[in-house]
Amino acid sequence: MKHTTLAYNMRPMSLDDILGQKHLVGEHGILKQFVKKSHPMSIILYGPPGCGKTTMAKALAHDLGIPYRIFNASTGNKKEMDMIIAEAKLSDGLFVIIDEVHRMNKDKQDHLLPHIESGLLTVAGCTTANPYHSINPAIRSRCEILQVNPLSKEDVITGLKIAAGSEKGFNNAYKIDEDVYEKIASLSAGDIRYAYNTLELTSIVSEDDHLTMDDLERAMPQANVRFDKDEDNYYDTLSGLQKSIRGSDVNGALYYFAKLIDAGDIESLERRVITCAYEDIGLANPNACMRTVMAFQAAKTIGFPEARIPLASVIIDLALSPKSKSSEQAIDNALASVRAKPHRAPRYLALTPVGLEEDEKYDYERHDLWEYIQYLPDEVAHEQFYIPWLSSRYEKALTDNYQRILKHGRTNNLKELKRRKKK
Repeated sequence: MKHTTLAYNMRPMSLDDILGQKHLVGEHGILKQFVKKSHPMSIILYGPPGCGKTTMAKALAHDLGIPYRIFNASTGNKKEMDMIIAEAKLSDGLFVIIDEVHRMNKDKQDHLLPHIESGLLTVAGCTTANPYHSINPAIRSRCEILQVNPLSKEDVITGLKIAAGSEKGFNNAYKIDEDVYEKIASLSAGDIRYAYNTLELTSIVSEDDHLTMDDLERAMPQANVRFDKDEDNYYDTLSGLQKSIRGSDVNGALYYFAKLIDAGDIESLERRVITCAYEDIGLANPNACMRTVMAFQAAKTIGFPEARIPLASVIIDLALSPKSKSSEQAIDNALASVRAKPHRAPRYLALTPVGLEEDEKYDYERHDLWEYIQYLPDEVAHEQFYIPWLSSRYEKALTDNYQRILKHGRTNNLKELKRRKKK
């Protein structure tokens, strides 16, 4: 006999039924505006597992009153895509939900692009991977990127209580202790699907219609509990790992990494640790940054549990490495200047400068002049965005060269510079 799960039965049909996500489905949320104005646009929904991305896309199609098709970028092939495109042409347009859109290869993306561009297809891509890192810019530029947040503990409790009373759920068949709701919500780390599954498993192991903490404790070893019993949120644990590396606490970093191993989420770990390497270690130990990238390549090749070995090695390396945030601070300083008031590059740096005499132009053959030329626009010519951190011999060596160049200065008068430094 076919049996549908509690999580499946409790999937919202309408945007009004979505838990949390008020920035998207609240009165002034962008998805609600799509519905109000009957004007959907292609979107990418980005967020952690179990936060309701695919459900939200289906609810949007429901509220718009339009048919939709689902295409899984990981398992779907070009033939399936052609069938969707053919249907769209017959229907004068179609709403397509693309699961795991970050796994769509270049051929499929190229095949899809003109139809998104023309409006024949309106897509809702769903992904757990940061789209700015994992999705082709051509797809990104044609879609609005919308972040779907992990549900709060209160949202999860609300969802569980609705499931307990709903005709689609338990229909008030069980009395459920308040601390059971609290515990499941704490363990779920914002994943409502996991929360529903745990509640359903608790009802199965219970001997009667009263669900208690004892029932939950007996159910939990059989559930896919991703985090240990101290109830820390998954993203707090990732944050604890990064802050431990930054604070050079190798034991703290290993502890938080150990907590994350059972989650098996290499992609989230990869984004956080590589970011940490370049943000917090950076120029103090650039080889450690490179080793971090290589360690994750190895980890993804071999998978968990063996992946823990190269990752532990690089986490120890990063934690005990000297630290420098000079790179991050330098680009943030430059961004602040550009965003406050952008200026054009000097004319002699143009790809094909017009109206300059030959001796006023940039000389590709005179490498002896290059470090004397002013590259910044005149308005910010004396800005110094890079402020060294002298925490390693490597960055000290860079700084020595930096100071030498600052000392002799730069000029925007290339004609005079060439006259002074004739070969």
